[in-house]
Amino acid sequence: MPRAVDGTKHKDRRKKILKQAKGHRGRRSTNYRVAKDSVEKAGQHAYVGRKLRKRDFRRLWIVRINAAVQAEGLNYSQFMHGMKLANIEVNRKALSNMAIEDKAAFKTLVDQVKVALAK
Repeated sequence: MPRAVDGTKHKDRRKKILKQAKGHRGRRSTNYRVAKDSVEKAGQHAYVGRKLRKRDFRRLWIVRINAAVQAEGLNYSQFMHGMKLANIEVNRKALSNMAIEDKAAFKTLVDQVKVALAK
């Protein structure tokens, strides 16, 4: 009985890797042996990127909150300390969004924080 060299499982595995390597440069997108390494490395970068995205967004929200609060005469750390003193629990994402879209509500929040800091 002849040996099966190019079975469907083998072909499917190669097709899957080459499909994932679409858009890679040069032989990385067409040559299975090179594409395999490229896809593996891309997967590692994607994994790390998913962790970094959380950090990056938190930093962005903090910068936005700081900019909005400085217009009111406070800085970020004072504002967050005042939020704790006033027992206001709003996450940074919501605060950032509020500072951009609903300036009036954000201003009332800042006023409450100023009162809590004054005590």
